[in-house]
Amino acid sequence: MFSSFFASKKWVQWAHLGVILILALTYAQVQLTVAINEWYKGFYDILQDVKNHTVGDFWTAIEIFAALAFPFVLLGTAISYFTRVWTLRWREAMTFSYIDYWKKTPKDIEGSSQRIQEDIYRFAKIVEDLGTTVVDAVMTLVAFVPILWVLSAKVKVPFMENVAGSLVWIAVATSAGGLIVSWFVGIKLPGLEYNNQKVEAAFRKELVYAEDDKQNYGDTRKLEELFQKIRFNFGRLFLHYGYFDVWKYSFSQAMIIVPLMALGPSVLTGAITLGVMMQVVNAFSQVRASLSIFIRNWTTITELRSIHKRLKEFETNIGYKGTKNENNEGLGLDIFAYWAITIAAFAIYLKLMEFSM
Repeated sequence: MFSSFFASKKWVQWAHLGVILILALTYAQVQLTVAINEWYKGFYDILQDVKNHTVGDFWTAIEIFAALAFPFVLLGTAISYFTRVWTLRWREAMTFSYIDYWKKTPKDIEGSSQRIQEDIYRFAKIVEDLGTTVVDAVMTLVAFVPILWVLSAKVKVPFMENVAGSLVWIAVATSAGGLIVSWFVGIKLPGLEYNNQKVEAAFRKELVYAEDDKQNYGDTRKLEELFQKIRFNFGRLFLHYGYFDVWKYSFSQAMIIVPLMALGPSVLTGAITLGVMMQVVNAFSQVRASLSIFIRNWTTITELRSIHKRLKEFETNIGYKGTKNENNEGLGLDIFAYWAITIAAFAIYLKLMEFSM
């Protein structure tokens, strides 16, 4: 899956330079998010202290926001467009790498066309969406955790008055707790998604055979039996997704009130201004949302795990060894390890550059 793109001489420039460009654009966008977070404080302080500010101050703040929002939109558009092109190249590399091995396989492999066309397409699509989300989350954490840590000193959180970086620890604790609960609530979803693809494949196979031979295939009774299996599996899938949705939406709503409960007493006692409160709430939301990325994308991750399992089975069936390097050894790159190491190295480099300036 990964060596066909990242270890291929044909695609190595697209693979690695593409990663660098995505990281650079995402970093620039996150820096604009930090600037907008700073803007919150000044803007809401103007609204709170109307006696010492004019309408001109209000419109000046709006102009500053527009100056930040416009490049933010441009960067977001550029990231989305290039990521789509980049993942299409990855899909092309995977597709023809698999085809080379599949054509040399003497045995008949059930569902080959679905693996090569649909599963690779879905894999690329999910990597496109989830990959950019993960990159943005990591970059946001690198940028906002120090900010939230400093802002924590300005507020007194109930029961945590003497804890340094209290708001950071609250964000970490709530996100970690949410992730653990999500794991248990959604533990059966990957298996059900995998079974769903199996019954869908059986139904599709019968229809494909019926296109060429309606006399021996496509019997209505058999198709109804196959579809009953689809309905049964979807029924179980919907039930478990229902459990997970109850938890997901409950957690999401609870996280709206958590920073307000933590900051409310400081605002009411006059310890902080409305502007500081909005700045802290936004920073807390950025950190908490980044830490909760796996909760918010659990269903997508479940689907990706199911697709990954099917593609690994297909690789085994066709004797896939991956794209070879010059030493004729498969690199066996793992996508999560690759992205984690690359993002971490990029983030550390940028932080070192900041400290050296």
